[in-house]
Amino acid sequence: MTNDFLNRLEVMGEINDADVDLVEAALLISAIQGDVKSIERYQNHFKKLCEEVKVRYDALLNEGAEDSAATQIVALKHIILDKHDYRGDTETYEDLQNVDLIRVVERRKGMPVSIALIYIHVGLAQGWNIEALSFPAHVVCRIEKDGERILLDPFNDCRILEAHDLRLMIKQLIGEHAELSVGYYEPALRREIIIRMQNNIKLRQIEAEDYFGAIKTINIMQLLDPKEYRLLFDAGVLYARTHQVKAAMDSLEDYIDLVPNFDDQQEAILLLNEIKSSLN
Repeated sequence: MTNDFLNRLEVMGEINDADVDLVEAALLISAIQGDVKSIERYQNHFKKLCEEVKVRYDALLNEGAEDSAATQIVALKHIILDKHDYRGDTETYEDLQNVDLIRVVERRKGMPVSIALIYIHVGLAQGWNIEALSFPAHVVCRIEKDGERILLDPFNDCRILEAHDLRLMIKQLIGEHAELSVGYYEPALRREIIIRMQNNIKLRQIEAEDYFGAIKTINIMQLLDPKEYRLLFDAGVLYARTHQVKAAMDSLEDYIDLVPNFDDQQEAILLLNEIKSSLN
């Protein structure tokens, strides 16, 4: 079944970003990494979440609630948080299970990016305008309807965020001198959300010196996002660390051909020359 999952992920890497199914992509990667044979049970769980949010939203409207972004958030929170108990894991935050969607479903807790993914997927299934923002170090979502825009933090119990909350958050996450940037309010692509999940895994594998595991993670990321040239540099470095010389050279040469930034290109050239000189 793993080959089938790999093929499905590769096909997903070729479609338009707006057509990427967040849950399917994350479940496929989770199944590949964990050698899980079937994801049908988890897909059905997410279908149930979507159906329950629709029922809850319709009930709220029938009870007199406004057809608004605020009511959409109430419906999402009621089903995802209050009923199914999906919460941010504040106790074992660094646990890799928190960015493994199958394990997130089993444990009902995760990192900001994985909890946000659930809200986004379920909201999109309703036809609602919900997206992740390009906010650093923490995933913030925005939901918009009829000119009303609301920012929310799925990880922290779906808390509504104002500008002063974001300013405080950025200082806590990056440093006292950090300030909000216009770019932080730009919507994140769907592939970026999945890649962000996998980057958490890759970085922790590297910290644990599990370089072969990190290479596997990068290879999976490349299937979903084959145009992300920065993955080639990461792969080149890790191939070099694991003494896979040809693979390292191929990855670095491909990266040098694609990278637009001269300084980044030079860094890769230096590493490539170092590898070549070690062969002499």
